[in-house]
Amino acid sequence: MNKRLRFEVFKRDGFQCAYCRKTPPEVTLEVDHIEPVSAGGTDDINNLLTACFDCNRGKTNIPLDKIPNKLSENLEILKEKEEQLREYREFLLEVETRIQNDIFLVEKVFELNYPRNCLTEKFQQVSIRKFVELLPILVVLNAINMACLKFHSDISNEFNDENINNSIRYFCGICWKRIKSGEN
Repeated sequence: MNKRLRFEVFKRDGFQCAYCRKTPPEVTLEVDHIEPVSAGGTDDINNLLTACFDCNRGKTNIPLDKIPNKLSENLEILKEKEEQLREYREFLLEVETRIQNDIFLVEKVFELNYPRNCLTEKFQQVSIRKFVELLPILVVLNAINMACLKFHSDISNEFNDENINNSIRYFCGICWKRIKSGEN
């Protein structure tokens, strides 16, 4: 077992023997296995606890019938942290799903105005992502619609690159202006 792991166990247990609660310099601390290595225990931090020299030597490889309070408290804290992390990851997934759906809606409005054209993946995942993260989706959809209508040529039915580029620039301008003004 490496020194870093020993130190992490000592820190977690407050530099206190799990059995007698003594601390240095009164005692010399060691790391003890809850499930002995001889019985299949590992050096996983959750199978380790802090023990003083006397308590650890007296116990030898006898498995613990009861996990000391300090360690069981740590186990509950670890379980709570794990649950919070799982919920946080689920939340992040929901946010990412919403963002991707919003990007899709903006792309569809653009395609309705400029059939046979689409926004690049990079533009979607950088610029539009930023807009839907910082502005309500209705504001972003209104901006793309306004921009497309402003440069859309219904008379000639031409969808030239200049009109498309102007629409995109105008759309970005509307969104950035709303972001900077704080009118969200």
